[in-house]
Amino acid sequence: MKVLIIGAAGGVGVRAAARLIARGHQATGLVRRREQVALLSSQGIGTVVGDVVKDSIETLAGHIRGHDALLFTAGAGGRDGSEATIAVDGDGPGKVAQAMRLAGVSRFYLVSVFPEAWRERRMDDDFEQYMVEKKKAETQIVLTELDWVVLRPSALTDEPGVGRVDLGLAKVHEEIRRDDVAGTLVALMERSEIRRCILEVTGGDTPIAEAVDDLRTR
Repeated sequence: MKVLIIGAAGGVGVRAAARLIARGHQATGLVRRREQVALLSSQGIGTVVGDVVKDSIETLAGHIRGHDALLFTAGAGGRDGSEATIAVDGDGPGKVAQAMRLAGVSRFYLVSVFPEAWRERRMDDDFEQYMVEKKKAETQIVLTELDWVVLRPSALTDEPGVGRVDLGLAKVHEEIRRDDVAGTLVALMERSEIRRCILEVTGGDTPIAEAVDDLRTR
């Protein structure tokens, strides 16, 4: 399986790429900066230089063409200002979906966010806008004819993964390790029959492979 990852230099993206390669797949990251090329290449991850915001749909289609699936895990997350959050988190997935149609690639995996993420912390306006834009992206993707999967992880941590999760249509917001989000994404990509569904994932007691297999039986 050949997967193009948008956001491959990020915490979840780089972990997903490494897992794909370890399982015999090919992972290529779409990166904006040349220094990211060296970072990913040192880990055996292929790269192509491009920009979701600045590139045309036709240019993005050229990057996507020839892959079996696309993983979108990029996000400005409110860190780079309102315009970046709108362009990357809100409009980026819809633009990529258009490019995928042009490229003839149908399998789209979008990393989103729990709807109630960190509400108890009374986050600032930038974070609230980030949540709005993530929701907007979801609404754009689910209306396409692509074979999409939206994965909403709970609050992300950097501790080593444990390989166990709580995965399903609706879960209680807690915490999950980035390693385990990446492992869940790869397991979902290896089950192409799981498609056109919105899933939530948090830390849990079920081995990832078993949690994904449970989805198939449902």
